[in-house]
Amino acid sequence: MVEQIRILVVEDDNDINQLLCNIIRKSGYSPQLAFSGTEAMLYLEKKDWDMVLLDLMLPGMSGDVILTKIAEHSNIPVIIISAKLDQQTKISMLRTGADDYITKPFDNEEVSARIESHLRRYQRINKLPNTKKLIHKDIEVDSEARTVCVQRQELNFTAREYEILVLLMSSPKKVFTKKNLFESVWKEAFYRDDNTINVHISNIRNKLAAINPDEQYIETIWGMGYRLKT
Repeated sequence: MVEQIRILVVEDDNDINQLLCNIIRKSGYSPQLAFSGTEAMLYLEKKDWDMVLLDLMLPGMSGDVILTKIAEHSNIPVIIISAKLDQQTKISMLRTGADDYITKPFDNEEVSARIESHLRRYQRINKLPNTKKLIHKDIEVDSEARTVCVQRQELNFTAREYEILVLLMSSPKKVFTKKNLFESVWKEAFYRDDNTINVHISNIRNKLAAINPDEQYIETIWGMGYRLKT
């Protein structure tokens, strides 16, 4: 089915790395092992990948540095798989560009399901039809190139940030609840995980403000959700 789909697994523990690769193979995908941050960067520079599974505590180069580099140049899904349990680390990684965060020890079936979910979403974004450009104020989204520009400067958005912004710009007068946004973008049931949406909205606002700090693009409708600010 998906022999062409390649997933880079960056994990210095051999047993865990092999386990993740087995999960990937069982789903029909093609894994590539990397045991250090330096090795991972070599693979990232030489080939294109459909997904990266990334540990944080790595020899050579830490996972958070690798994540930053990926987010600067690509919108491929990155799932953090780490023993770090603190909430601040999770929030920081999501803000940096991670699409998901799974803590160790993990359930094999859950990892498999999350991989498949993110791949479906990534493939759907890549197959967006060339309809028309979405424009709001000085934001311009090109659905064919999957780019976001503010004042003609291109921004680096993660796959989910891109989907959220496209959803808001597709219906500029609509107020989207957190449930609307989560279920439309994540394609999963919403269980009051307010923080996930908050983090992604914050990321989008910060990236837009980095180009035009004097403009407000997304407004919070208290008790309801978010919409584009006219």
